[in-house]
Amino acid sequence: MSLARLKEFVQEATRVMDTVSGDRARMNATKPLLERLIANDDWLPDAFAQPHPQYYQQYLLHCDPQERFCVVSFVWGPGQLTPVHDHMVWGLVGMLRGSETSTRYAKSGQALRAGASATLLPGQVETLLPEDGDIHVVNNALQDQVSISIHVYGANIGKVRRHTFDPASGAAKEFVSGFSSGVLPNFWA
Repeated sequence: MSLARLKEFVQEATRVMDTVSGDRARMNATKPLLERLIANDDWLPDAFAQPHPQYYQQYLLHCDPQERFCVVSFVWGPGQLTPVHDHMVWGLVGMLRGSETSTRYAKSGQALRAGASATLLPGQVETLLPEDGDIHVVNNALQDQVSISIHVYGANIGKVRRHTFDPASGAAKEFVSGFSSGVLPNFWA
């Protein structure tokens, strides 16, 4: 296993942050880099691919020193799902292994209404931008195996104040996700 692919992604994404302005432009410029990263499944260390028996895991792989972006592996056990939530920053979700389904939500009066669902397969990338409606629920689409997606966010997502929502009432509750591990992969070695 070589972390060279992750290192190359981080270097290229850093160049994007240095040269491109605006959330949508940065997201669009980073998307092909993520597509290239997840086209190969030979680089993610096992320590960042471990499921938890009850909860999905959010492993930080890299955070830009200026917190302009971060890279996270999400590890989904069979049937695991998120609450309905938002992001407050741009994001990309790239499917590395398995499959996950994202169902978008939109305001309908006070309540939230479930909208279109999309199922990601390995190599596919979904975009998230608050002004385009980034409220959704995500679940492992597979009931009998682990799924892993690689997320890139336009901030240190582990520190961002976000919201979960009660779909029936639309009530929001603030949360900060943090990360599932206190270590990072060393791709500089």
